[in-house]
Amino acid sequence: MTSPLCRLVAGLALLACAACGDRGPHTEALSFSVAVIPKGTTHVFWKSVERGARESGAELGVEVLWKGPLVENDRAQQIQIVEQFVAKGVGGIVLAPLDRAALVAPVARARAAGIPVVVFDSALDGEVGTDYAAFVATDNARAGALAGERLRAGIAPGGKIALLRYQVGSASTEARESGCLEVLRRTPALEILVENRYAGATAGEAKAEALNLADRLVRADGIFCSNESATLGMLLALRQLDLAGKVRLVGFDASPPLLEALRQGEIDALVVQDPRAMGRLAVRTLVLASRGEPHERSVDTGAVLVTRENQDAPEIRKLLE
Repeated sequence: MTSPLCRLVAGLALLACAACGDRGPHTEALSFSVAVIPKGTTHVFWKSVERGARESGAELGVEVLWKGPLVENDRAQQIQIVEQFVAKGVGGIVLAPLDRAALVAPVARARAAGIPVVVFDSALDGEVGTDYAAFVATDNARAGALAGERLRAGIAPGGKIALLRYQVGSASTEARESGCLEVLRRTPALEILVENRYAGATAGEAKAEALNLADRLVRADGIFCSNESATLGMLLALRQLDLAGKVRLVGFDASPPLLEALRQGEIDALVVQDPRAMGRLAVRTLVLASRGEPHERSVDTGAVLVTRENQDAPEIRKLLE
């Protein structure tokens, strides 16, 4: 049986051939543009997404317009960016919603204007295939479960866990947090000390919130943080509290500081997505949808657990490029 991903790749190959034809490569670049709107533009994760999106645009001969909020809590700015691209009349929009509910109306307006939308990275309320063309993302609940399994395996009965959430309304991180907690709650010998505190949009905010939890962190055996900035903020707080390397910190996503902390033993493990593939597949799926070509409505871009033991494996190094 052919996998959904294989069918997607095959369809893209046909699309690429058709786009070239007798007219020469990239002849549609001037007439078709794709707006790619991330949650933010500062995290290493989004820079990798941008790289993949632009690679896909170059391959298919379409213009990629990259624009997002500076920080990942500016819902008003992300809504404004969507509306700007709708007014501009772009060929399609690829959106990572900052808030699963707040971006519903802007996406509906785009669809009403005849502009197809592919949601990526983080879910949007509504029905895939009706309210937007497709959803391209990590299976975030399963990715969170990877973190929970790592913590459960490394902590003795009676151990205590702290979870620092990201922010309200972020569907991707909420799914990771739920996936992790579901695993931990199946182990009654583990006690969850913290589960309803939020890091905020930046590493600085996350560090401040972690320091506010110092009395509980000193009692914790394990900690989970569900995105790049929360993980970095927690790491900085643990260093300040002289707890780095003494408590098992399982984080999410990869950046040079986090990978170095993993190598030094300050971080126990990182759940790592494939943001470059996410950017590539989101743009390609949008192009297929915009031209009425068959396309998958739900694409899982995968996630792996990275540890000191496998950090230098070729398949992991490729993912971290």
